Amino acid sequence: MSIIIKSPSEIEKMRIAGKLAAEVLEMIAPYIVPGVTTDQLDKLCHDFIVNVQKAIPAPLNYHGFPKSICTSINQTVCHGIPCEKKLKSGDIVNIDITVIKDDYHGDTSKMFCVGEVSPHAKRLIKITEEALFLGIEQVKAGATLGDIGHAIQKHAETNRYSVVRDFCGHGIGKNFHEEPQVLHYGKAGTGITLEAGMIITIEPMINLGKRDVKVLADGWTAVTKDRSLSAQFEHTLLVTTGGYEILTLRQEERG
Repeated sequence: MSIIIKSPSEIEKMRIAGKLAAEVLEMIAPYIVPGVTTDQLDKLCHDFIVNVQKAIPAPLNYHGFPKSICTSINQTVCHGIPCEKKLKSGDIVNIDITVIKDDYHGDTSKMFCVGEVSPHAKRLIKITEEALFLGIEQVKAGATLGDIGHAIQKHAETNRYSVVRDFCGHGIGKNFHEEPQVLHYGKAGTGITLEAGMIITIEPMINLGKRDVKVLADGWTAVTKDRSLSAQFEHTLLVTTGGYEILTLRQEERG
């Protein structure tokens, strides 16, 4: 599949889908407290997406995924399946939301702290979010995918963390996953050149320990092999002539 340059009308639909995805993260934030189950969070998000936003939760039944959101706790890197497990104080959890509205996808994720979390967990989350935005700052027509990966990798490794290499960002539009693959490591000036009208996700997964991951028997849940904490943030971005537009920006990030 080749890279799809989005038309102005497609970009407008992607703006709407992205805004809806961001609003789900804003809606769910107050419910992420000790004692809540990830199943309960999944149901709240599902009902909000379907009944309030009149949209579709993209993960549900995607290649057999059984839930409407991904909930990745502590050493879970990504694709955690909501279940009856209760969150406890000290947990960190990534909530990954993708909605479909008028056939187009908006994809975003954020880390949440449950109750009081350790200083090293807070620092991992902070550095991961910084790495995302350092990657985003590389985005403009004429830049390369390697520029994005290099900025993320440099920040993570300078802070003695590791970048997961088994998963990456991606193009997005009518399809959940399109070309190109957006690696979160690499060499500046290498790889595909960005063009105005491309829409991609950047979603670095940063580990406190080593970068190695394994997928559990459910076929989805990816965890750190050394059981160290992992954090992730994700935004959907439009490449513009002079830079970028974050399509999944939340109110708290608008400054």
